[in-house]
Amino acid sequence: MYDDILQKFKNLETELSNPAVISNPEKLKAVSKEHSDLKTAAGFIMEFKAIAGRIIENDEIIKTETGELAEMAQAELTELETRKSELEELIKSELTPAHPFDKKNIIMEIRAGTGGDESALFAADLFRMYSRFAERKGWKINILDSSQIGLGGFKDITFSIEGKNVYSSLKYEAGTHRVQRVPETEKAGRIHTSAATVAVLAEADEIDVQIKAEDLRIDTYAASGPGGQKVNTTNSAVRITHLPTGVVVQCQDQKSQRQNRDKAMLVLRSRILQKMEEDRHAREAAERKGQIGSGDRSEKIRTYNFPQDRVTDHRVKISWHSISRMMDGDLDEMIGELKKGLN
Repeated sequence: MYDDILQKFKNLETELSNPAVISNPEKLKAVSKEHSDLKTAAGFIMEFKAIAGRIIENDEIIKTETGELAEMAQAELTELETRKSELEELIKSELTPAHPFDKKNIIMEIRAGTGGDESALFAADLFRMYSRFAERKGWKINILDSSQIGLGGFKDITFSIEGKNVYSSLKYEAGTHRVQRVPETEKAGRIHTSAATVAVLAEADEIDVQIKAEDLRIDTYAASGPGGQKVNTTNSAVRITHLPTGVVVQCQDQKSQRQNRDKAMLVLRSRILQKMEEDRHAREAAERKGQIGSGDRSEKIRTYNFPQDRVTDHRVKISWHSISRMMDGDLDEMIGELKKGLN
C-alpha cells in the first residue's frame, strides 16, 4: 500500500509540471490540493522505508558481529523500532483522518450576538484572531460577504480559509464566544458582557453537492456599505435561495455580479453539505444547532475575560492567560487541548 501511495504522489508531482494542467486553473487547483494532502504522508512513508532498511542492516550486524559493534547496533535497533512504530501511527492518522471533513477547507461565519455595537466590535476581533492564525499557518483567507457598522465592527462576516487540514484545526471553534471587557465606546465605564457566534462549515465542491438550476432562485441588488448606504449603482450583489431546503445565501463583497454569484454558490454548497450531514446524523444535527445558537451570553463555549487577562474554554474546562497573544492568533496550544479533550 505504501508503494502505491508514493507512486500516486510522484504522479501528482509530474502532473503539476504538465502544461495542460498548468493552463487549467480548476484542474491545477484540484491537483495541487491532492498533492498537498499527500505530501506529509509521503514524507512519513519515505522515512518509514528508510528506517525499515536500516533495521534489516542492524539485524544482520547483530547476527554476524560481536562486542562493541553488536552492542551499538542493538542500541540503535531499539531506537529505530520505536520510530518505526511512531511513523506507522502518523501515516495512519494522515491517511485516515478522524473526521471525513478534516482535510477540507472551510467557510467560517461570525455574527454579532447580544451586546449591541460592542458585540459587533468583538466579531471583528474574532475575525482578526482567525486571520492572524491563518497567516501563521500559511493559509489563505478570502472574505465572501460582510455587513459592517460605522465603528469598524461586523454585524456578520463570512469568509473562506484555504490550506492544509483547516477543518481539522478549526472545527471546534463553532459556538458562542463571550467577551467581558470595558467597551471601546465607554473607556471609563463598567465591564460589559457581550457575545458573538461562530459557525464552521466544510467547504463543499460540486462533487460533494450537486445542485439543480431549477432549484435556485437568484435575486440581484445594489451592494451596501456601513449604515446601509448603497456603495454602487449596479446590481452586483447576489442572493441565492435553494428552494428545496430554504437555505439562503447572499454575497456582495466581490467586484462583479458573476464573482458574487460564484462565491455565493460556494457558501450555498457548503451549507447544504452541512445540512446533509445533519440529516444523516442526529448527533451532528444537535451539534450544528449549537454552533449557531441564539447569540445569547448563556450559550457560551468560551469566555474572553480581558480584565483578568484570561481565556477559558468551558468544554474542556481549561484557562489560558496572555489574552493579547491569543487574540493575535497564537491558538496552537488551545486547539491542541481541544483536539485531545473533544475528539
